[in-house]
Amino acid sequence: MGKTYLEFFKDLCRIPHGSGNTKAISDYCVGFAKEKGFAVRQDAANNVVIWKEATSGREKDPGVILQGHLDMVAVKEPDLDFDFAKDALHLKTDGDYLYAEGTSLGGDDGIAVAMALAVLDSEELSHPRLECVFTTDEEIGMIGASALDMGDITGRYMLNMDSEEEGHVVGSCAGGCRAEVLYPSSREKKMSPGFRVELTGLTGGHSGTEIDRGRGNAIRLLAGVLEEMPGSFQLSEIRGGAADNAIPASAAAVLAVAPDFEENGYLETKKIQLQTAWAKTDPHLTLEWEPLPESEFPVMKREDSDRLLKLVTSLPDGPLQYNEEIPDMVEVSTNLGVISTKEDGVHFVMAPRSAKTADREALEKEIAGMAKAYGATASFHGEYPGWPFQADSRLQQLAAQVYREQTGKELVLEGIHAGLECGIFSEKIPELDIIAFGPDLMDIHSTKERLSLPSAERIWKFLVGMLEKIS
Repeated sequence: MGKTYLEFFKDLCRIPHGSGNTKAISDYCVGFAKEKGFAVRQDAANNVVIWKEATSGREKDPGVILQGHLDMVAVKEPDLDFDFAKDALHLKTDGDYLYAEGTSLGGDDGIAVAMALAVLDSEELSHPRLECVFTTDEEIGMIGASALDMGDITGRYMLNMDSEEEGHVVGSCAGGCRAEVLYPSSREKKMSPGFRVELTGLTGGHSGTEIDRGRGNAIRLLAGVLEEMPGSFQLSEIRGGAADNAIPASAAAVLAVAPDFEENGYLETKKIQLQTAWAKTDPHLTLEWEPLPESEFPVMKREDSDRLLKLVTSLPDGPLQYNEEIPDMVEVSTNLGVISTKEDGVHFVMAPRSAKTADREALEKEIAGMAKAYGATASFHGEYPGWPFQADSRLQQLAAQVYREQTGKELVLEGIHAGLECGIFSEKIPELDIIAFGPDLMDIHSTKERLSLPSAERIWKFLVGMLEKIS
């Protein structure tokens, strides 16, 4: 009898495997394959592919790819004496949950690798020909999957186990890129009083998975406030947001104003309007402002300021199109995540997304055209492919059947508006039928991360059931 998936998971947790440090865990998988006599390939990116032939009577069934990534997000408590480059994780259990003391657990995606290794190790399970594909550095840009040569991968079904909610199967994901917009504007020094306006307390969130929540974008809202603000002023600085893939929760601007500048209660009125309009999604929103002492401010010309603010409020943002097959699933979106003021002008960073490459490219053209219309330039980097929804997916139908037979419940089919390695596999092997699933994992990428052990056991049975029925 082979080792259990939990035994393999504990083995993996003894090996440092933060993103960018995957050679040792990759070597472990290669060593396991060689010990078992399986064909194995390891590439320069430390990706590993392991082949296992079909069990007796299953030789004519289509091959199955079991896929997960080897790296983990390495996070520790600030005062913990722990070195992710050499130390093993300290695993603990709390009732039904497994966690790592003081650090992230790496259940994302170590549990997928562990389950695949347990399938490979078993001499009892019935399965078609297997190809276990373990990729690297998923958490820092899906680097391994992008580098992987898939020319010798022949499976036509793929079970990706990089999802964190039992009872949900993912059948689509978004592709995307990083868009950078530069609004060129020189600034001249001007001695004048100043004025600071700041919008804070918004909820923010992930620009993929939470873009459909209707939350406010602090950068766009602040630009709208400034667009309509009375009185004579010139923009000195505008900044906000933390990352292209995060909905900005705060933004601030510094203005050079005329000596007789008065906003005449406008900002108090706008504060009330914004708090009323966004009470449901952003209950802690607040608008604050203060005069600044006379100083020498670097300022834009007023016409440049006006055109810039108009560009901010005109660029596409938020959900733009919904999926026709899955209700309420966003198909196309973009997020204005960061704005900053530098010597050469004002820089925007955005995150366009779509499950379909053609739709993402159309969105890029729209952003570039809008930028050009306002005297700015746009460039696009780091494209990664989406994974379009397949309405006739055999795997989706089979997953629903197996889940119903095992639990008596209906499986939830969904798409996520964020990137998965499934998109890269789908682009490189277009005929692949793919689903993604996994056990309940809470607070991933944090020191509070924990794995539900009962859920993991049910997902193991689900995986075994899928392998038994795929034909």
